[in-house]
Amino acid sequence: MADKTISESSETLPAAPAAFDLNTAAWLGAKAEGVEIAALTNTAKHPGLPDAVPVLLRRGTSPGIESLATLFEPYRQFPVRKAGQAVAQTFEAFTNLTLRHQTEHSAIFANMDWKKPTLTTIVDYHELAAGHPNFGKHRVHYAFPLSDEWQKWVAGDGEKMDQGAFAWFLEDRVAELSSPTDEEKLQYERDFATTIATPAQLVELSRGLQVNVESKVKASTTLQSGEGQIAWEESHNGVDGKPLKVPGIFMLNIAPFFMGDKVRIPVRLRYRPAGGKVTWFYQIYRPDQFITQHVRDVLAEARRVTNLPTFEGTPEMAA
Repeated sequence: MADKTISESSETLPAAPAAFDLNTAAWLGAKAEGVEIAALTNTAKHPGLPDAVPVLLRRGTSPGIESLATLFEPYRQFPVRKAGQAVAQTFEAFTNLTLRHQTEHSAIFANMDWKKPTLTTIVDYHELAAGHPNFGKHRVHYAFPLSDEWQKWVAGDGEKMDQGAFAWFLEDRVAELSSPTDEEKLQYERDFATTIATPAQLVELSRGLQVNVESKVKASTTLQSGEGQIAWEESHNGVDGKPLKVPGIFMLNIAPFFMGDKVRIPVRLRYRPAGGKVTWFYQIYRPDQFITQHVRDVLAEARRVTNLPTFEGTPEMAA
């Protein structure tokens, strides 16, 4: 369609009013309808804000200023910034997600709580060079998945059990026991002044406890080797009819994390005779040291793979 050309009308224009003062001009301007895009300047230089933002000036009988963002927001095609927390189920997924989103300012934090260690990447962490703060709302999180076996040992740590319950506990967990190495035997028997048990000795102890589960304790002594010795009133004291020897320590060979590497951890074996009965419990020796070292090794691997700074601790809460 051809463009329309607006030409001057041949009709006679109306005559200007005889009195056209400034008040009349102001009144006519206020009555004029229309909108205009203008810039609202950050004259006070508030930190973190741009120098100017576009606004919509509305004229007419109800003049005002309106944000352009509210007009455009319904038509947004993607968010203004990344936010939210991705949860990785494996360490490999954690590093891959971090590599996918990281910036030069990203950082990794490790919560060193040995009972529930975690890694968290803050993708939009505070800037380095200029020191500008950032939102810290885009994160990648990895909670070390504790194995079922390890959780059961930790749950029972220090918990008192009667003789029957403890006997069955040892039987059920025999696959996680290990014979000590020569070095472990020398170190722990010296440090704890007691003997260290093999899995076979613990199984023998467990079966002996089952035989005497209803028997009353006749005597409890500590041998020169550091072992305990328990005798019962009935003649069948042990599987072979002899008093049972109780070692003071044994070794766990267990993977604390699901599908992770196994670690060797000493466990102290304790019992308390009272009123003809024996109460049993065990104490995992310094589990925090073994778990903390593993988390530090994984953190070092994350630092190597991502080339990001790492910190032991928890990040700031996102505003």
